This record gives sequence, C-alpha cells and structure tokens, in this order.
Amino acid sequence: MSGPAVFLSAGEASGDRHAAMLARALQDAAPGCRLAGIGGEGMAAAGVRLVHHMRALQAVGVVEAVGSLPAHLRALRVARHELRDGGYDVVVIVDYPGFHRRVAAVAAGLGIPVLSYIAPQFWAWAPWRATGHRRVVTHTAVILPFEERFFQERSVPATYVGHPLMDAPRVTRAEARTRLGIAANSVVLGVFPGSRPQERATLWPPFRDAAAILVRSHPNLHVLVAGAPDTSCDGLDSLGGALASAELVAAAADAAIAKSGTTTLELALAGTPHVLAYRVHPVTYAVARLVVSVPYVGLVNLVLDRAVVPEVLQAAVQPVALAEIVEDLLEGGSPTASRQRAAFVELAGRLGPAGAARRTANLVLDLVA
Repeated sequence: MSGPAVFLSAGEASGDRHAAMLARALQDAAPGCRLAGIGGEGMAAAGVRLVHHMRALQAVGVVEAVGSLPAHLRALRVARHELRDGGYDVVVIVDYPGFHRRVAAVAAGLGIPVLSYIAPQFWAWAPWRATGHRRVVTHTAVILPFEERFFQERSVPATYVGHPLMDAPRVTRAEARTRLGIAANSVVLGVFPGSRPQERATLWPPFRDAAAILVRSHPNLHVLVAGAPDTSCDGLDSLGGALASAELVAAAADAAIAKSGTTTLELALAGTPHVLAYRVHPVTYAVARLVVSVPYVGLVNLVLDRAVVPEVLQAAVQPVALAEIVEDLLEGGSPTASRQRAAFVELAGRLGPAGAARRTANLVLDLVA
C-alpha cells in the first residue's frame, strides 16, 4: 500500500535531527509513505532518500552566507527539479529560513502544500516578514509556547506542537560517563563550538583557550568537545580532550561553554549549567542590532523571559572572561550553578509534552488529505 510522497528539507545539523524524528513519525502514521529530500545522515538513517546533501549549506549570518551562495543555488536547483518532476504531495521545510523560503516559493508555485516546521524567529527580528512567510507556506508548526499566538495574530495558520527535544531519549550523567570511560567523581567541562564550519572557525579558538586556562587550575579536568569523529579541533590534544556526540557531552559535563542555538536547550534539559558565547562578522552583528527586538540571544533566556544563562557576545568572547564564568559553574554547589539548575526544571515544564514529531506528522498528513 503506497502512502503520500513527502519532500523534507533540512539545512543544518539540528534540523537534520528533527527532520529524522519527523520522518520516523510519518512512517508510523502512514506506512508506505515515500520520503525524499535535502538533509544529512540523520535523515538518511531514518529512511529519507537524499536528493542532495546539506553538508555544503549550514551558513549563518548576512556576511557569512555570501561564501556559500553557490552551494545554496545548487541545492535550490536540485529542489526545483525534484519538486517539478517528483510527484510530491506535500513539502516540509525544517528551520533554516533563508534557503527554505525559496524552496517554499518553488513548491507554492507548483501548487504543492508546504508545512514549515520550526518556524523562522520573526518574533525576534523583522516581524513584518511574517507576511511573506504566509504567502508561500500553507501551515506552520511552531515549537515555542509563545509562537502560536504571534503567528496567528498575523493571520498565519499555526499550531503549537511542543519542542522536538522533548522527544529525544535522555541519557543520564552516570550512563554518559560510563560510555565515555570517565569516572563518576571526575570534573568534566563540555565545549560546544557548533556544527557549522564557520561557527567552529570563529568560536573554537577562544573556547579552546578558555578550556586551557581551566585545565591549568584543574589538572584533572576532563575536556569534552561536541563534534563528529572527523571534526577538526586544533589544539584539542594539548588539552587531553576528546570528541563525543553533543548528547553525551551535555549529559556528562558539570559545566559547559556553548554557542547559541538549540545546544543551550539541550544543555538545560540535561541539567548542565553553562555560559552562552557567540561571535559573528561585525556587519552581521550590526544588521542584527538594527532589527532584533528581543532582549536575549539564548533560547533558555527567551523562553523563561529572564537572564538565567550568561550571554557573552562579539568582542567580549575572550578566553579569560569565559574561564572566569565557568570556574564558578564548575563548583556544583555554587549559587550560580544552583540557580541555573532550578531554572532548567522550570524550562522543561514550558517546552510542552513529548510527541512533537507525532503531532507534526499529523499536520503533514492533514495537508495531504
């Protein structure tokens, strides 16, 4: 029995993970569905036929995206050809709004309904752009509790499905340390420089040097860096550090230095105190300051609407400053670490129940009916 044909598209690592969970939920809800699209290894493992790999995409920022423009144009050509000739019933775009706005426009022009999963954060910057979103997207599945009202007030059909991280299986600290061969009573620093090459090139040097300062004051400190086995991290060996999956690093760490994005929510749900640090091209930052209308960068602070996680940005991202913040967080009983952990419990209650992928799959199938 054949099911609907669904085109899924993700442009970076977290989107690939969420699209993979959605793919599995679609297969459960509609056995025999045909899944294809743009993405990475997570989607492929979930049974999605990749028509183009996302590895050349993964750009963030106004200036940073310029260098990857040819790769994005190639991916868009593939998507246009596939959507024109592939007989798809519905298109699902997952996060990565700049590229996916164009994919949605192609689909809309062909009369194919489009579901946006993990909507663009128009509430943070340029709310007026929601009008353009409405023109090319049939329905929007939002993952933060305040987003549904934001979109509906702008006549954008939207449904709050909960956060997909609530679907992810939890690894305990003890289990993570056992799998990584780290003693239960060890002190562990997690470092999250990002999955995008541009992010790592910018953030890894100050993160690495902050870790080096902490290793000098804590000779037995274990340094774990979130990344694939082939991730390039110059100087990691001198720290005695190791690479591991983001899931295991978040669970095993006593404290962490992290780039902004979904990573901070993953750390919070693991109960790991952390500092957020981010740096982009000065022109990108200048543009962002003109259009961003929210007081925080980090998702933890945005959802809780208060400053829980320290945010260190741009020129302030310096090794000494980061090390000083983390030094306090590594003391598990410090007031700062305790306040973060208490806030993280509150955060989990605000992200909705598990089942985001299943609820989103139902929205996809509703568009096919």
